[in-house]
Amino acid sequence: MNDASVNAARSGLPSANVAPAAIITAAIVVVVAACLMVIYDDAIGWMLKRWQADEYNHAYMIPFVAVYLFWLRAKELQALDPVGSWLGPGIVALGLILQLLGALSAIFEIAQYGLVVSIWGVVIAAAGSRSLGLLWVPLVYLLFMVPLPNFLEARLTAGLQLLSSQIGVAVIRGAGLSVFLEGNVIDLGSYKLQVAEACSGMRYLFPLMSFGFLCAVLMRGRWWQRAILFVSTVPITILMNSFRIGIIGILVNYYGIEQAEGFLHDFEGWVIFMSCVVILFAEIWIFARIEKQKFLQIFGLDIPVLPDLTGLIASARPNRPVLASTMMLVVAAILALTVTRPPMKIPVHAPLQTFPMQIGEWEGRDLAVDPVALDTLKLADYASSVFVRPDEGAPVGLWIAYYDTQTQGVSVHSPKACLPGGGWQMESIGEYAVPDVRADGSSLRVNRALISMGDQRQLVYYWFAQRGRNITNEFAVKWYIFRDGLLMNRSDGALVRITTYVGDVSQIAEADARLQDFIRDIDPKLSYFLPGESVPFKTVSSAIDTQ
Repeated sequence: MNDASVNAARSGLPSANVAPAAIITAAIVVVVAACLMVIYDDAIGWMLKRWQADEYNHAYMIPFVAVYLFWLRAKELQALDPVGSWLGPGIVALGLILQLLGALSAIFEIAQYGLVVSIWGVVIAAAGSRSLGLLWVPLVYLLFMVPLPNFLEARLTAGLQLLSSQIGVAVIRGAGLSVFLEGNVIDLGSYKLQVAEACSGMRYLFPLMSFGFLCAVLMRGRWWQRAILFVSTVPITILMNSFRIGIIGILVNYYGIEQAEGFLHDFEGWVIFMSCVVILFAEIWIFARIEKQKFLQIFGLDIPVLPDLTGLIASARPNRPVLASTMMLVVAAILALTVTRPPMKIPVHAPLQTFPMQIGEWEGRDLAVDPVALDTLKLADYASSVFVRPDEGAPVGLWIAYYDTQTQGVSVHSPKACLPGGGWQMESIGEYAVPDVRADGSSLRVNRALISMGDQRQLVYYWFAQRGRNITNEFAVKWYIFRDGLLMNRSDGALVRITTYVGDVSQIAEADARLQDFIRDIDPKLSYFLPGESVPFKTVSSAIDTQ
């Protein structure tokens, strides 16, 4: 029996000549690629949109690098004589389930991971589980092309902004300059620098982690050396970005605010990123010295030859798991083209711009909001006002941020992440039940935070009004967005935040009473402006280009 017959016997299919089998294999690859593009059309479109951001524009190269990593193993894979695995179709099915959940809930990150999982399934169906020892690197590397969910990215960005600001100020002080830090605002006396989201280090972190992973797998070192190389990308990013902020502060102090703007600012960013890469190479050089090897002996880019890849394709034989996986994708693609998702439900509600400025004894006035902040928040509607009672000097601030959909990159921003960036420090935060708020005498659970900046203090109550629920936990908000998107085809919601100044620690109880009185007075009004569980709807298309 010749090799072709042996392979055919293993796969359970009739014997075939090499050339026709290679043509069939190539055709299957084309069909699978086309089906994936159809099935995951919205997920891929939104992923490409996210790749335009500085944090993710390296992701365009990841699929090509993954192919290169696969190509490196082509000769070994051919020698392994891989046999398909029925585990593959099961993994493809899991990827399709993730796509379905992502489509129904309109949370595209779920579908994007489903795309990667489906690719894994097809590869395992073709090459078998025995090949994972050779192919796990390119398969795992594909995960780096999927952007983080927005709420995780926002939390990480806020944390990195504060940390980078603190270390950057330490660098400025190390140069002998007087500087004061309020949250993300660096006060140099003559100038104030706002450490924006773009300076949080996120635009370095993801590209450097991707590059660090690639360097780790290409390095011919011990496992712990590879692990150190990859993990070190995080502290390197934080420290080098903080050093950049410090240097910018020093330059601004001596040469003016132009040092923090325009081309010079961006050029400094590229210099810092390339310095991070140099540090990674320095680590590899140290490991080479430890192993008594030259740099190019322990690290180097192998150049695969084309016959390795063409030989693998020529020797490949379609097997039953691959055909089953392909048929699953074909059926799913047909369904994706013929079955349309119901239009997203957008509740009808009273515009927040008409929120009353007279509520009981409270008299209010509107407050202007920075247009840049509004553009960042991407709100559907909002209310920003301040209320005061006669014969009471301390006002109460009201901020309501409403979203008619909380998917595809927009959702409520938690004050827990936003307030520290404005210079306010959390002295305490916890859940609190405000008694006697509802008509039936029931309480309202809120987050209660005492914040301070210098000698100033504010008491803050906030909660998330989400389709008839009042929620205090940000992660619960994300769960209900997913759940209600799946079951109700809705993801609207709002953040309600009220604040008041506290003159002295002894006046905290008085401030609590003031905010609680205000909540009891405005609660009956909120139901007119924030949609509950049962409301009338208007319908809009859920396509990406309408967002």
